[in-house]
Amino acid sequence: MANLQTFERTEYQQVKADLHRKILDKLDLEKLGRAPSDAARDDVLTLIRNTVNTEAVPLSFAERERLSREILDEIFGLGPLEPLLKDPTVSDILVNRFDRVYVERAGKIETTGLSFKDDAHLMQIIDRIVSRVGRRVDESSPMVDARLTDGSRVNAIIPPLAIDGPCLSIRRFGRDPLTARNMIENKSLTEPMLELLSAMVKGRLNLLVSGGTGAGKTTLLNVLSGYIPNSERIVTIEDAAELQLKQEHVVRLETRPPNIEGKGAVRQRQLVINSLRMRPDRIVVGEVRGEEAFDMLQAMNTGHEGSLTTVHANSPRDALARLENMFSMANLNLPERAMRHQIASAIHAVVQIARMSDGTRKVISISEVTGMEGDMIAMQELFVFERSAIDESGRTRGMFRALGIRPKFADRLATGGLRLRPALFESKMEV
Repeated sequence: MANLQTFERTEYQQVKADLHRKILDKLDLEKLGRAPSDAARDDVLTLIRNTVNTEAVPLSFAERERLSREILDEIFGLGPLEPLLKDPTVSDILVNRFDRVYVERAGKIETTGLSFKDDAHLMQIIDRIVSRVGRRVDESSPMVDARLTDGSRVNAIIPPLAIDGPCLSIRRFGRDPLTARNMIENKSLTEPMLELLSAMVKGRLNLLVSGGTGAGKTTLLNVLSGYIPNSERIVTIEDAAELQLKQEHVVRLETRPPNIEGKGAVRQRQLVINSLRMRPDRIVVGEVRGEEAFDMLQAMNTGHEGSLTTVHANSPRDALARLENMFSMANLNLPERAMRHQIASAIHAVVQIARMSDGTRKVISISEVTGMEGDMIAMQELFVFERSAIDESGRTRGMFRALGIRPKFADRLATGGLRLRPALFESKMEV
């Protein structure tokens, strides 16, 4: 019997497509929709196996079983993406075109042997993803952000903007998000750094998490939000819902793109303004990108202390400069000093996270915003990660080090019963 390796890929895809059509003709889709999902999958898998076994295709038993599973994924899931979505080691899935599928594992990009049948097949999977969250993608709206049921972030871009055919990018979020303990085991930060950050969240300080693309800002925001007391009401605001908060009293809000007529869009700024009327104890904004920064900082200054957000920036100083630029987008015509004073009084600390050359993520700086000095926002670093070398295995080596500075907000935390140990600010650890 011919082996799958000698069975031409195009012929294999054609056989799969033909069988898929035959099986859909035999299924009662309305009845299937009413059946429990596990029972429906088992019934359909039995039907698929019977159909595959009656076909004269040159495949072994193991290869027929694989074909059956792939057809099941086509009916219930996301086709060729299903095995990748079930693989916990995959952090990113990158489909450059229908026959070029890559993944990221442990910070490194590698190719896969998976493929879609053609552009139409890939478009079908993209439509299935975006329609589940009420979004659309077509020639009039060729870019879309969406999410999977596990919270993974999805971006799709199609022709005419994508020259080589539809392109799909999935940033994975595992079913079990990383915990603080995981981050310590991964050497993303140290115990003293985590102790300080947890005290800051519990003490209702406003934190800004800063970092580049793929640095782990959302993951860190998830970890930090875990220290918010369960009794507090939290409102989260995101472009595509990714945060996985474990508290009971959480209201999740998500922006909405315009409809086919270009109307009905709901932007982050509108959601931030609306959230103020929802009696939140804390507001968590997945990422500030524009004029909503003004309303977020206003909220932080007017009774919604302990709020958290992230921003794209390469250093704590750049993060504050970006907030200033976003302030300008609100067209309030405030003088620079007034804008900076608002930022300095709203943000208590900036946590900088970065992705190292070996793919690992590390909190490279925790900086306190101490106020204004003249026309400038004053900051002081409390913890820093100092890179020293790349070892033989390509791993980044360095030292997490406290700079021996007691933060000004320590007294505020102490009045709330959160006393910071002096030894906290003398710690260091090589990694």
